[in-house]
Amino acid sequence: MSALFEARDLTVTMGARTIVSKVNFALQEGEIVTVVGPNGSGKSTLLRALIGALQPSEGTVSRRDGLRIGYVPQGLRLDASMPMSVSRFLNLPRRFSARQQQQSLNDAGAGHLADRQMVDLSGGQFQRVLLARAILQRPHVLMLDEPTTGLDQPGQAAFYKRIEDVRNVLGCAVMMVSHELHVVMSASDRVICMNGHICCEGHPEVVAQAEEYRALFGTGTGGALALYRHEHQHRHDAETGTRPHVHGPGCDCDDPEGTAGNTETRNAG
Repeated sequence: MSALFEARDLTVTMGARTIVSKVNFALQEGEIVTVVGPNGSGKSTLLRALIGALQPSEGTVSRRDGLRIGYVPQGLRLDASMPMSVSRFLNLPRRFSARQQQQSLNDAGAGHLADRQMVDLSGGQFQRVLLARAILQRPHVLMLDEPTTGLDQPGQAAFYKRIEDVRNVLGCAVMMVSHELHVVMSASDRVICMNGHICCEGHPEVVAQAEEYRALFGTGTGGALALYRHEHQHRHDAETGTRPHVHGPGCDCDDPEGTAGNTETRNAG
């Protein structure tokens, strides 16, 4: 297979509830894909199904033979009463040499943190250590589940820029999920909007040159953040056997009036 991952009609159900429905998706070498959507839209479930942590109820997931995956989990918490250095954390569950650890820490922008205690790290430092752990085995694919939760906007921009740097060094593909429907990584090749299924996808609109953008995110972010403006153009109705999507109060696409612009949206019944 040419793709690193390929999902065909991927459906995941939990009890009587369908979390992900008939998703068709492929991730190519070196590609950066950001998956956005509201809480409960199936983003994390899709990620876990792709890496094999969840079995699909229907459909298939294919992975390239020998595929190495680096994974940054969502909301990892450590017992504050347990002393654990960054170096010790990187050796769980298997040991790596000091040289391998230092290389990964350097690549993640955390080269000076090896001897620090995990509980003493700031939010941004903690995320960079998680990133270092994910790339210890030099993965073909880096998967990140809402890695910037809890970071302020400059912190998000700095972390996104670091991910882009890691991709350039390792040559790996990146797949990242976020509940921020509009603010995404500007280096993304594709942005996918999930709400139980793939609603639409396209390229982020880079707004780093806008005065409002520079005022909000600062000029030192290197254009790491962008806005993805989109609208759901497909209909779900009786004729096609699918559900209607109507812009209005409670609309999950975060544009209840349907006024946002659009770049390369697609129908995704």
